[in-house]
Amino acid sequence: MRTLAPATASGLARCTPVFAPGDPHRAGTVAFHGDLPDDPTGELDILRPLPDGSLEHATVAVLRLPVGDAVPALTAARRTPGADPAAAFWGAVTVVALQLITRGRLVPGVSPGGFDTWRAGPLDAADAARLRELADAMPATARAVALPGTGDPAEAVLAEPLALVRAFVDAVADAWPRTAAAPLAAGSPLFASREPNHVPRLRSWSDELSAGLDSGVRVSLRLEVPGGDYAGGAFHAVVQAHSLSDPAVVVDAERLWAGGHPLGADARIELTRALRRAARTWPALERLLAQGVPDHLVLDDGELAELLAVAPRLAAAGVEVHWPRELVRSLTARAAVGRAERAPSDLASVLGGDGLFAFDWQLALGDRALTAAELDRLAESRRPVVRLRDEWVLVDPDLARKARERELKPVTAIEALGVALTGTAEVDGERVEVVADDWLADLRARIADPDSGGEPVEAPAALAATLRDYQLRGLRWLVRMTDLGLGGCLADDMGLGKTVTLIALHLHRQLAERTAGPTLVVCPASLLGNWQREITRFAPGVPVRRFHGAARSLDGADTGFVLTTYGTMRLDAERLGAHPWGLLVADEAQHVKNPGSGTAKALRAIPARARVALTGTPVENNLSELWAVLDWTTPGLLGGLASFRARWAKPIEADRDAATADRLARLIRPFLLRRRKSDPGIAPELPPKTETDRPVSLTQEQAALYRAVVTETMDRIRAADGMQRRGLVMRLLTGLKQICNHPAQYLREPQARLTGRSGKLELLDELLDTILADDGTGQGGAVLVFTQYVQMARLLERHLRDRGVATGFLHGGTPVPRREDLVRGFGAGEFPVFLLSLKAAGTGLNLTRADHVVHFDRWWNPAVEDQATDRAYRIGQTRPVQVHRLIAEGTVEDRVAEMLRGKRDLADAILANGEAALTELTDAELTELVELRGGR
Repeated sequence: MRTLAPATASGLARCTPVFAPGDPHRAGTVAFHGDLPDDPTGELDILRPLPDGSLEHATVAVLRLPVGDAVPALTAARRTPGADPAAAFWGAVTVVALQLITRGRLVPGVSPGGFDTWRAGPLDAADAARLRELADAMPATARAVALPGTGDPAEAVLAEPLALVRAFVDAVADAWPRTAAAPLAAGSPLFASREPNHVPRLRSWSDELSAGLDSGVRVSLRLEVPGGDYAGGAFHAVVQAHSLSDPAVVVDAERLWAGGHPLGADARIELTRALRRAARTWPALERLLAQGVPDHLVLDDGELAELLAVAPRLAAAGVEVHWPRELVRSLTARAAVGRAERAPSDLASVLGGDGLFAFDWQLALGDRALTAAELDRLAESRRPVVRLRDEWVLVDPDLARKARERELKPVTAIEALGVALTGTAEVDGERVEVVADDWLADLRARIADPDSGGEPVEAPAALAATLRDYQLRGLRWLVRMTDLGLGGCLADDMGLGKTVTLIALHLHRQLAERTAGPTLVVCPASLLGNWQREITRFAPGVPVRRFHGAARSLDGADTGFVLTTYGTMRLDAERLGAHPWGLLVADEAQHVKNPGSGTAKALRAIPARARVALTGTPVENNLSELWAVLDWTTPGLLGGLASFRARWAKPIEADRDAATADRLARLIRPFLLRRRKSDPGIAPELPPKTETDRPVSLTQEQAALYRAVVTETMDRIRAADGMQRRGLVMRLLTGLKQICNHPAQYLREPQARLTGRSGKLELLDELLDTILADDGTGQGGAVLVFTQYVQMARLLERHLRDRGVATGFLHGGTPVPRREDLVRGFGAGEFPVFLLSLKAAGTGLNLTRADHVVHFDRWWNPAVEDQATDRAYRIGQTRPVQVHRLIAEGTVEDRVAEMLRGKRDLADAILANGEAALTELTDAELTELVELRGGR
């Protein structure tokens, strides 16, 4: 099917559609006329009604689409301001058709021309009534018809509304389920391929199967027990016929055969055909068809149990089942977790141990759980009707099985806590409600609210700092989680004081022998100096050493802090793992977001009594990164990676399943504390931050180079597929971003002339002239310039040096001592412009001397950009911060910037895979994304 661009679908919603049925149904078309958003595909002779009731013959330019391709435009019309009334009407009909498809209301058949086709059906009373309501509400313009190429237009008539609506619903039903892959999956093109398949040989089968789809009769089964003897009496399934035109008219089959009923002459034939169709779902109905009058069926207990199980499928086949009103059907099943005589005395050892907890089926009548004796009675019953609490209860066979097989596979303490937090669990592919034992429910309530009272924890006396209120709440949360043997991820915005909170946690844990011990901090190399300074400042007298460099040693490291880098930890994991740690901290924990990496595996190999992750971005690209962090802090909470992806990541990221996202949020919320600078009361002393997108024009050289690269590379992309195509797309996107920065970067000209060749460089010069100008106080501003390309930063460094602007440059290859000197020098005012590689310097650094941040190019991930900005916009900043994002007009940067504005709201939860996601665009979509627009 053709994929309509959003702008095209929105534009067509304002045009008037004319529906022309086809044979087979999927061959029907929708022709739009009016102010078309695209070029017309031809002309069409139509007959349309006028306001005075007369008819007009007209020839109009149209954009004609197959019904399946028109669905997006018609559904968009329902929510498009100013949509054409006819388009909005057909949009409403489309929704009804899609709902029927979703419910499985589809019947195969053969069209009048002998082609394979699908029709919507069987329709129940509510479906039929809905179609009649739509037909009654049809705008006059929606009845316009396409005229044949021959014949007298004066003899043409408008279509009957209900017939036109029914034909459209069938066209959607025939077109929408078919895909390019369907014939392969089905093993045959019949009823699967989009092309017509001529099958006149199936006519008689089709006539029998589809008979009654539009009839006036619906069939149901009424269950009753003569004399009301539910203890031993036999159930009778009484056959009833319902009038679709008047749902209040219900006639027993016995009366139908006796005559004198208000239904039509064909009612008996239609009822028999309906029973024959239903017998394919429930073979017991074959006994009815063998009777002279198919009026009722006496069921044994086995057939009654079968009917309970098959009733939903019978309803889908058009035969409803009505049970006696006096039978109670409020028996439900849920799972119960954590059954114990009393609460465990040592929760920390339980939650950190290998003990198993009961996980059982619990059945309830209404809101009261069944007792063990009642469960036994239910399990031992040989028929699906049981007397419970002075009521006769209808028992589904599946519920009876759960009563017999109550015990499920035991779960670990962490798994028990997890299902208690979400309130649901998946058992044998079924999602069920979970009720927690009292002690587990108390624990859930205890950890679910990070701001709850809990333990009376105050800032340690040894802490040389006054914690802000939110930092003290964070300390209490960390104390609670680590004391319980549960890890946690402190994911506050950068600059809110995660480091001082962690130092306070270390000091608090030294107050009890059970939790005392050294703390190992693993962090990026650029943060070693910051950690050492902060510990010395806030915990004076506490030993702190670096486990880094050739002479690293753990001798005497029995107290205080030990600081190491991720690289050193990876090389020396065995040595670090042999040392007893009271607390293990992973700072900038997104460095271990890939659970298969050597760094992540090394971190998991180091035991500690408690684990805490610190990060401002728990999710940068996808939810698997969140799994990597939380599975380290609290192993087992989210299950294995494969099951996490299937159970959580795919439904949330691919399907945008809000219910699943809500369950995941309930599960992880106690283990991940996230506060933002914008939250009320978090950091009211922070000055304002202003973010500005600054568009720049390409130079003539840039524009010519950009067009040439697009033309050449798109030709190669169109001829490629698979991994080769993805590689070419990534190369195209990278090349275009480099051209937008500066031609010298793309052409790899490190010594070439730079001035006059890049719009971004010219704007940067203008910004720096303003920022660095003396403001009357004897000093100008200070600025951080981020780029994701080290090569571009070197070009900027040379350009600014030639202009006499002092700069510092920090990138991934900068040695640790030099990094610390650069950070200190910038803070001391030794240079006003700090050039920074985004990946190497986007986290951890405290650079509050800067009051301006320039993103020379875009990382295409708002969470990463925000982290970089937070080098300046953090606690300690006293001046307003200006953020400048340079964007080349009319280029791929411009289009991606529009996408990022919507993506920013999801930066902490569900993010696409940045540039990698763009490799999956079609050739047309990719061309639209990268083509140069504007005057150059």
